[in-house]
Amino acid sequence: MEELDTVNVEVLPVGQLDANCYILMCPDTKEAAIIDPGGDAPDILQLLKRMGAKAKYIICTHGHVDHIAAVGDVKSATGASVLIHHGDADMLTDPQKNLSAYMGLKLKLAPADQLLQDGDIVRLGQLELKIFNVPGHTKGGVCIKVGHVLFSGDTLFARSIGRSDFPGGNHSDLIRGIKEKILTLPAETRIYPGHGPDTTVGDEKKHNPFLR
Repeated sequence: MEELDTVNVEVLPVGQLDANCYILMCPDTKEAAIIDPGGDAPDILQLLKRMGAKAKYIICTHGHVDHIAAVGDVKSATGASVLIHHGDADMLTDPQKNLSAYMGLKLKLAPADQLLQDGDIVRLGQLELKIFNVPGHTKGGVCIKVGHVLFSGDTLFARSIGRSDFPGGNHSDLIRGIKEKILTLPAETRIYPGHGPDTTVGDEKKHNPFLR
């Protein structure tokens, strides 16, 4: 499998909370993974079409509503398999646990097609997507590494970190996971977070006030 310095990735802020939905595409096979389709399914599908991509996977970095709200519609339109870490599996099907009940949505989705574990490798065309479980924002939160790029979900943001005060959150676990699994990556690793602008491992080591 090919390790790339750059990957073919597009970002689309979606939903009421402007969660970053990413489309990662293998340039050789055009197979794509849709990471965190948190809303605005028509826009996601239009971006897929514009990229000439064929959706193979829908990967949820965690199970909060702002990252999964469009999973059902995107799956229905593309037939892509839904993947989530086993620690967050029941968040797809439980409106209380995915927090949609508190927003008046009561989102209840079908169970995932595949449950992820820490250390899993998901093959997308010529790409290898490495799965890191980093609990703390949720029990089953994951980061996804491909080449020198990391999709961090709501674990780590540019000069900030994810909340740990939701059910299943734990601040100590979050800080420990970030330091052990993310900050140990090469400084030039590009981080694409669940909200806001991208950053790098090196910048977060130097400037993130929560990690000092």
